[in-house]
Amino acid sequence: MSTDPCVLIVEDEPKLAQLLVDYLARAGYRSECVGNGRDAVDAVRRHEPDIILLDLMLPGRDGLSICRDVRAFSEIPIIILTARVEEIDRLLGLELGADDYICKPYSPREVVARVKAVLRRVSTAPGKLSGRLVVDETRFLATLDGHTLDLTPVELRLLATLASEPGRIFSRDRLLDRLYPDRRVVLDRTVDSHVKNLRRKLADAAPGEDIIRSIYGVGYKLELQRDKATP
Repeated sequence: MSTDPCVLIVEDEPKLAQLLVDYLARAGYRSECVGNGRDAVDAVRRHEPDIILLDLMLPGRDGLSICRDVRAFSEIPIIILTARVEEIDRLLGLELGADDYICKPYSPREVVARVKAVLRRVSTAPGKLSGRLVVDETRFLATLDGHTLDLTPVELRLLATLASEPGRIFSRDRLLDRLYPDRRVVLDRTVDSHVKNLRRKLADAAPGEDIIRSIYGVGYKLELQRDKATP
């Protein structure tokens, strides 16, 4: 069986799908293609791809509903491909769990570059950074340097969000959206309280290391030394 990363292409235009297959093959990826929205979710379960290229305008089912269904059982990276450029579609697609968004017409080389970038971001497995930090929301588990962190559900979601893109600055509003998906009304300073508690618990596992940095007037980001030896 091939060990090349698998890309599931959900695209109803055969020529465009084949063009992507050809460019991805040159970059070392194997591809599976689906041309009907009704077959997309089953194809995800059957092929277990490393990443999905998902068109929005499909016969049978639209891409946004497919994205929603896939996210109900999998964290496989999804890049949405579409000619619909309205801002609401962008926001809706990303809120449903898409990892990136490319508007048509696009260069196949750009698609390949985005595939590489997204896979590079998730290549260490969800929530894992250089072997030191592991966050597994499905098992409600977080460890740092081998030490289990005793976190509340909100603190676990906060750490998972920051660890998903180390070095990225997350605004308080963005963090609140992640911490409270039910959209309850809370003060943005609530994030500060959770960060304070999370910092204390991280400091117990890695004394003297400032893992969560606050950026004045902007938000927070996670920075973790990659060369520290695990005990």
